[in-house]
Amino acid sequence: MSTSTITRPDAAHLEEPVIPSPRAETEAFSLARRSPLALDASVAAGSIDNLNQLLADTLTLRDLYKKHQWQASGQPFCSIHLLFDKHCVEQSTLVDLLAERVQTLGGVTIAMAPDVAQATHIPRAPKGREDTATQIARLLYAHKVILQEARAMARDSAAGGDQGTNDVIVSDVIRANELQTWFFAEHMQQTKRLDCAK
Repeated sequence: MSTSTITRPDAAHLEEPVIPSPRAETEAFSLARRSPLALDASVAAGSIDNLNQLLADTLTLRDLYKKHQWQASGQPFCSIHLLFDKHCVEQSTLVDLLAERVQTLGGVTIAMAPDVAQATHIPRAPKGREDTATQIARLLYAHKVILQEARAMARDSAAGGDQGTNDVIVSDVIRANELQTWFFAEHMQQTKRLDCAK
């Protein structure tokens, strides 16, 4: 990796290093606090695990949208560029909802990129640019992963009596991902029709 060509005339940014607290973590990722939600602890723990998996995959999908937005090219550049950005913003909203639900249940959210990369079920995209059809196919596959796990997690949370988690998954995650999938499925159908007409 090359070194930065940006130089700073002063070293003020180096004067006060950040020193980690000697106390380390205040709450381990794998442990949940008991919360007064009138919800069985084992149900809450299962929901926390499921939500963190869904969060890791949603973070990955959000970043995939941002990557594709930055690397969009070809026809129809403007509309695809804007649609990727719109969907990225919508996935960011879901990230916050999922993280808040994990915290509400007494858990700790997955947050850092290396941890997300290790946990996600969505395959890693290459660093380079892909054509629009490949980008959309990759996004459709990521949505499929999220929708399959979200439906299973919604059933689990409902069966355990965790209606709050079920509501977030069904009302927000599933509906948003279905809508985004529909947009791209329609785009792919339109592209196929245009190709056949040539």
